[in-house]
Amino acid sequence: MDNTPVLSIRDLRVSYGAIQALKGVNISVYPGEIVAVIGANGAGKSTMMKAVMGDVPKAGGEIFLEGKTLPKRSFQIVTAGISLSPEGRKVFAPLTVDENLDMGAFPLKDRGQIEHQREKIFQLFPRLQERRAQYAGTLSGGEQQMLAIGRALMSMPKVLLLDEPSLGLAPIIINEIFNELKEINQNLGMTILIVEQNAKKALLLSHRAYVMQTGTILMEGMSNELLHTPEVEAAYLGGRDKQNNS
Repeated sequence: MDNTPVLSIRDLRVSYGAIQALKGVNISVYPGEIVAVIGANGAGKSTMMKAVMGDVPKAGGEIFLEGKTLPKRSFQIVTAGISLSPEGRKVFAPLTVDENLDMGAFPLKDRGQIEHQREKIFQLFPRLQERRAQYAGTLSGGEQQMLAIGRALMSMPKVLLLDEPSLGLAPIIINEIFNELKEINQNLGMTILIVEQNAKKALLLSHRAYVMQTGTILMEGMSNELLHTPEVEAAYLGGRDKQNNS
């Protein structure tokens, strides 16, 4: 593993009025890794993603991409090399699958490069190719999630951010999505930062993980070790008995 983080979040603080949503978060993501951030609803996971993407103002701290301070505005952040598949998918419903992918490709200027990237997305998600002329709003939830991930990949990011990709999906579709994420990491060499309420899925997918609680990092470590840590089992995995019965 490269010993220089590709994405570095340092002492990140975010406040909503008098409420401190993030209280000095530190996270490092190294090239080629999948890093998960797990925690209960309201822990601050999505706020962290929004802060990285410039969608909420920072009260303090710094975010670096390959050692350089991230620009402030979202479109500049995408152009710099970070792309987000947002919570709730947020596809452009009145546009086709193809047009949604084009929206994600705005930092690329070379048409050939855009088409090459589109073909990669269609190889990953053949269903998107079948529905490329279909309006995004008519797709199933799983297909919309595939489209949101594909749209984020169109800009050829250095780091792919995924905010709650399993939210609202059936278990069989969640398995399919997570298998594709593993392939994106292994076959495309994509570095991934994922925040996810389904802690077990996130820990099984990722190399390393951070546990977030009320805006602070409670613990961090190798995912396969955290999976068997009693505190994590009790708080996020339903306890040892449930694990053994599942």
